[in-house]
Amino acid sequence: MRFLIVRTDIRAVADGDIAAAWAGGHRLRDETTSPEPRRQIVHAEDRDAALLLARALSTVGAVRAGRQRVKVLPLTEPALGRWGPKGRTT
Repeated sequence: MRFLIVRTDIRAVADGDIAAAWAGGHRLRDETTSPEPRRQIVHAEDRDAALLLARALSTVGAVRAGRQRVKVLPLTEPALGRWGPKGRTT
């Protein structure tokens, strides 16, 4: 399985927004509607390589200071489709 390693900026949130989200029972950040700005993107072919790259990106000063974060996202394999991986075979 392939992985995507992303270094992003962390959006600042006001204390009032945190309290409102907690009281309302909804998410404070919704990555599907408004993702955090990306700073760096790296691909890895397996989980061990992805974790090694994420560990390396975590040594960046902005990540260590808490202004950025590193995410490891699994990428799903593409569907083979109707005719298999090499196209139509007749």
